[in-house]
Parts: sequence; structure tokens; C-alpha cells
Amino acid sequence: MHDFLKPVPPASLPQRLARAIHLEIPEVWVRFLLAIAGLILAFGAALSSTVSRESGNLWATVIFAATALVLAVVVGLTTVPYLARRVVGERLKEAFDYEVTRVGIVYVAVVLLIGVAALNTGNNLLYIVVAAMLAAILVSGVASAMALRHLQLDVWLPEHVFAGREWQGRIRLRNPRRWLPSFSVNVVSPRKSKPRERWRWVPDTFSLPPGRPPADQWLRLPDRKLRRVRENPAPPEIFEGSAYFPYLPAASELVADIALSFSRRGLYQQEGFGLATRFPFAFLTRTRRVALARKIIVYPTVEQTDEWFAVLPLIAGEFETFVRGRGADLYRIREYLPEDSARHVDWKATAKSGSLKVREFSREDERKLRIVFDNPAAGMVSEENYEKAVALAASLAWHFTQENAKVSFVARDYDGAADIYRFLDYLALVEAKASPSVIESLPPSEDYNIVVTARLRGTIPTALWSSSYFLFIGEAPSHERPNR
Repeated sequence: MHDFLKPVPPASLPQRLARAIHLEIPEVWVRFLLAIAGLILAFGAALSSTVSRESGNLWATVIFAATALVLAVVVGLTTVPYLARRVVGERLKEAFDYEVTRVGIVYVAVVLLIGVAALNTGNNLLYIVVAAMLAAILVSGVASAMALRHLQLDVWLPEHVFAGREWQGRIRLRNPRRWLPSFSVNVVSPRKSKPRERWRWVPDTFSLPPGRPPADQWLRLPDRKLRRVRENPAPPEIFEGSAYFPYLPAASELVADIALSFSRRGLYQQEGFGLATRFPFAFLTRTRRVALARKIIVYPTVEQTDEWFAVLPLIAGEFETFVRGRGADLYRIREYLPEDSARHVDWKATAKSGSLKVREFSREDERKLRIVFDNPAAGMVSEENYEKAVALAASLAWHFTQENAKVSFVARDYDGAADIYRFLDYLALVEAKASPSVIESLPPSEDYNIVVTARLRGTIPTALWSSSYFLFIGEAPSHERPNR
């Protein structure tokens, strides 16, 4: 067996220890243990310094004392602030956050100038002015925190949302306090954090010469390396604007409408919202984060595009041709054809027109349609054409459902429900992936099929052509009339 076909060997003991250090033990505990070790070394160096001083060794005393001081400083500067931020800072940051506004920057600059002037001149009046101005900053922070305290937030979102349209949501802000009102409150989306990275073991292969196909390489060694891997990005947020409440009285609630717009289909998720205010002096923007999770599935656009206008008349015509049958309801009276039976000749219409006329009846299942989305494999079609195909399938499904037709749906990994919103949910989240074609396993039915597929025309089963209309996904999306 070739080396590159051998299974990956189990991790060695050093690799397991490295994995335990980087993955099993949280970073906060690693820093804590390192801080304890550093303090123990510093304590030992201090004891050694004391012993050296009592023995009269001056240089040893200086070296041990300096070592103890350096270790204590390193631990104090690297570990203590980090632990303080993790233990205390994270909780405070989750509850309140702030940033200095432009007005606040200018104000602080003025305070510094007056403070420098007070130090240079020794004028007591300037010291009083500086103290009053610094107190105003403190009052601004306390007042803004009190304005946001105990406020309750609720967000309502529409149930069914399509991409490419504007929708309205609703925000309800309630002040349960009995006496204290709130001023100048903004409901905003919290600032997005940078995508986190973690150390993980990832499969890798060391090969020589590099860059060649495996068959042309004379050395391939499977290996696993510890690398920083970026976590999966979070879904896009629902709400990116703001809703402003200038005044919220005590023991009352206010409601504001918000405009929502989504350019693409998919899942949108909001982990929380922020209540922000610049009250009372606009020096600081105080933000209180509210853990209020919301998610919404945005359906593909069902707008009438050029592709939709191009294929709809052809589909309607082929569907009308398909529903001709021998049912009980009269469909139309037309010219006689050689293959028609004489028993369907309409003699009254023949006598009036002077030419043979026959009656044509509609099928009993006249309004039954089946929309089939044959999901192609990833890379089989371009992303743009794939999105057009998804939007076209959604538009056709929505159109015929609104026309009161009995529509069913078939797709890979779809549960087969005839509910239009269930099918739109599927199309909103579907992704191109390698899977067997649904055309081969399409269950028999008397419904008329509208098939969206990326397969070649020559690979379509012949039996489907008489009862189906095919929309082909490709680098140049096209449609084709079925051969009869």
C-alpha cells in the first residue's frame, strides 16, 4: 500500500499534551496557572534576597530582589488586567457599553487645556472650573445609566418575508418605573465583534515535490497540524438601523415602526439589541445590551423578472395543451383532425360553419401542477445562475398558488408538503450540493411537471417529456418546449 493511502496514525503523547494545553484547558485558566507560577518564583526570589542580605552577599541580594520585582511586575501587567477584564469587565460590558462622542472629545480637550493653565498659573478659580467640568462628565455617565435602567424591549417581525421588498417591523419600549422617565433613547443593533479564531487540529499532508498531483509525488506523509481556524461566520443581522424615542414617560410604553429590507434570501439572525442614549450632555454614548434573540427566514424574491416573463406564457400554453382530455366539462370546439373520433363531432357547429367541428373536453385534474427543483451539485453552475434558478422556482410556485391551482412540490431533502410556505422555506435555505437527481426517482403522477434542472437535455427520461416543461440551469439559463 502506498504511503498516501495509509490511515492517519494516532496522535503522539506530545501532540496530546499540546492539544490539552491549547484546546482542553481554557485560556483564562492557563493564564491563571502561569500567574501563580510566576508569583511563586517571585516569592522564592524574595526569600533568597532576604537570606543573601542576612549573609552579607550584596550582589546576590540585588539580583534576587530585582528578579522578584521583575516577575511581580510581569504578572501584574500581563495577567491581572486580563483576569480583571474577563471576570469583571465582561459582565459590565454585557450590561453597559459606552463610547466618547465628538462633542465629548472636544470637551475633554478643553478640560485638559484649562487643567494645564491651572497648573501653570496656580489659579484656584481654574481648579474649580476643571473640577466642575470633570464632575459634568461623571454626572453624564451616571444620568445616562439611570435613563436606561429597567427599560424593557420587545421586537415584532413579519412572519413571511421576501427578498427585494421593504417590510415593516415593530419595536415596543416599556418603562416600568413609577416615577423616573427616560430621555433620548435609541434602539440600535450592537456593534459586531470580529470573527473569533481558535486553535484546532486540522488534517494536512506533507508532500514532495509540492504542487504536483498525488500520482507524481514520491513522498506523501499524512499529518495533523495545530492551526488557527476561523469559526463559521454568524448569519447576517436583521436590524441595522435605529428607532428613536425622544421621551418615554414613567409607567408607560411606546411603539415605533422600523423599515426592514433584505437583499438576499437566507437566514437572518439577531442575538440582541442595544439601548443607547447621549442624555444629558452628549459627551458619551451609553449603550445597554439587551439579550433578545430573533431570527427570520427570508424567501427568494418573487418579483416578475425578464426570465419570468419569458417562460410564463410558454408554460401556460403547454399546460393548457396538457389539460385537454375527455372529461365531462367542455374545453373548446375546434377543427376536426384525422386522428379524432367521429363520436366527438359537433354537428350543430359543423352545420353552421360548413366544416367539421369536434368537441374537446377538459381533464378532471385540470388545475394540478407539480414543481420540481432538481438541485445541482456545487460548482456545476455559476452562483448567479443558481440564484436566478432558485428565484424562478419560487416565482412560479407563488404565481400558480395565487391562481388557485393545486400545486405540489418535489426537491431533494424536501419533506414533500404541499404548503407553499414550507417550499419557500426550503428554497430560502437551499444550497448547491452533490446529491442524486430527483428526476430519476420522480414518483409517478398525473400532475403537469415544471422541472428546474441543470441536467443536459439528452439525459432527461423520455417518459417525462410528454407531461413536463423543463427549465435548464446553465451558464446561459434557457428553457425548452417539450417534444410531443
